Amino acid sequence: MRSLAAVLLLLSASPAWAGPQTWVLSVDRWGNAERSTLTLEEEGDALSGKLNTLAVEGRRDGDALVFSAVDSDGARYRFEAAQVGDTLSGWADYPDTNIPDARARHAFTAQRLEIPVGPPQRRTYDPETFSNAFTAERAPVMVIRPGDVIATRTIDSGGVDEHGRTVALYGNPQTGPFFIAGANPGDVVAIHIRKLALNRDYADSLDGFTSSAMPLRLAAGAADLGQRVRWRLDRAAGTARLENPPTGLKDYVVPVRPMLGGVGVAPDFGFAPFSAGDTGRFGGNMDFNQVGQGVTLYLPVYQPGALLFLGDGHALQGDGETTQWALETSLDVEFSVEILPGRPLSSPRVETADAITVIGQANSLDEAVRAATGSMVQWLEQDYGLSVSETSLILGTAAQYRVVTLAGRNAGMALSLDKALLRDLPKKPGQ
Repeated sequence: MRSLAAVLLLLSASPAWAGPQTWVLSVDRWGNAERSTLTLEEEGDALSGKLNTLAVEGRRDGDALVFSAVDSDGARYRFEAAQVGDTLSGWADYPDTNIPDARARHAFTAQRLEIPVGPPQRRTYDPETFSNAFTAERAPVMVIRPGDVIATRTIDSGGVDEHGRTVALYGNPQTGPFFIAGANPGDVVAIHIRKLALNRDYADSLDGFTSSAMPLRLAAGAADLGQRVRWRLDRAAGTARLENPPTGLKDYVVPVRPMLGGVGVAPDFGFAPFSAGDTGRFGGNMDFNQVGQGVTLYLPVYQPGALLFLGDGHALQGDGETTQWALETSLDVEFSVEILPGRPLSSPRVETADAITVIGQANSLDEAVRAATGSMVQWLEQDYGLSVSETSLILGTAAQYRVVTLAGRNAGMALSLDKALLRDLPKKPGQ
């Protein structure tokens, strides 16, 4: 049985058991919090519902609850709890992880979530705190539903907000996490980035080259590089220029293209939290300059509610983020989400009106290319039923590779295919 969950939310008062209740359950398995979504409905003293996807049955006796679930292998998970307000606490009786027919007893808690009701709506979250990790251990800042349009904002990679105040620790602090109602481990979440807008008039970058891009002949003279450089942003004109340009760049003006360097979900049970500078199948600090307005990003769900983070806004970034910092700034963001049936995703996927893209991430560019290639083969197999031989012919004639990042802990490589070239290929049913 996968991922069981604890979420600490501030909840407004509501009648207990007024219809189905959603809880996030956390089982302490020898010091490791295993999380899941629990839904319970009461009819008389009888309880029914779901533990993630497993059917639950049980009974209530006053404030005491007993319920259980059985997985596909016939293993039973039994819970005894006491309810105090919006909290459950008690003991979970589980199969032993090593000894057949033995049982193990674990403490657990659960917190009730308040799920918004009514049709999807536009909602605003004004962040007061930020996260320097992609983690399931941080309390959700908001429960959102598929179809809701969420308006929020991010701060820059140094922790500076739109007013120029330091409000978080440097290192790509993230806004979130957002708990996505209905998202369970094994699902895929589609994040639609509906709007990215500059909300201040400056950005900072560095001069020089990240070590992965530094030519050997320049390395000896690079001691004076890596200095902070201030850019002035003209939000009306949509351009950026150097605040104190050297003579050779006094007329250098570039069009801005806001993007999110970081979008990620909480990692799976058994994985430690990832730094806001890390990347992986969960997304993270990808620094792909195509993750901008109008893009849809696909990520796997590992924890109840996915626990979505976003941050590290850039006004503009060239391929590879070769100066270590892009034009780091704060952004106003609007996004919505969808929950899709689960499928294996070996890497994050990006879709625009014109192209599909996978992001390969690894400790070297060679390995990142291999990861991206394998991920695109997987996508074409899943959606079109193509063989490896057939996918190789498509990639051999249409693949577009571009460097995502050289500045992070992992190198990144994007592989894109023009949708027009796939238009006449029959898709598998349901795709």
